[in-house]
Amino acid sequence: MSILEVLTYPDRFLGQPTKAVENIDGKIQKIIDNMAETMYDAPGAGLAAIQVGFDKSIIVFDSLPGETEKSLQVLLNPKILESDGEIISENEGCLSVPDFTSDVKRPSLVLVEGIDREGNPLQIEAEGYLAIVLQHEIDHLNGILFIDRISSLKRELYKRRIKKQLRKK
Repeated sequence: MSILEVLTYPDRFLGQPTKAVENIDGKIQKIIDNMAETMYDAPGAGLAAIQVGFDKSIIVFDSLPGETEKSLQVLLNPKILESDGEIISENEGCLSVPDFTSDVKRPSLVLVEGIDREGNPLQIEAEGYLAIVLQHEIDHLNGILFIDRISSLKRELYKRRIKKQLRKK
């Protein structure tokens, strides 16, 4: 297994929607394994394939982040079927948006469907933190970063800071 490079804003690849996984072959299994290793190494709570340069609809996440026991979950072609309620995701961050966190308003409950790494259909009813993680990662698959969901003022301040850093390099 390998640690993959995580793409960061303003990489344009992050803004592209991903393609559905049609065939779960050895290449897809290897991507999943490498994504899991990358997520745990970072450390992060979740990771979408687009963040590591693959335009496939794959997310990995840990349903028990921060615990000593790992609970790796894999979802291919995930879609949010239903959402309800409202929660503020406090200090939401992202491996692709380094050194920045912000509060993000999201639904507090979601019903997500997809398939697992063996191709079995899966539905996940999630609330609270897990609902936030799923929404965040599925957003990535649709070309949306969490900074696209914050106020335009905060987003512009972050973009200016990144542009300034890039000019210094």
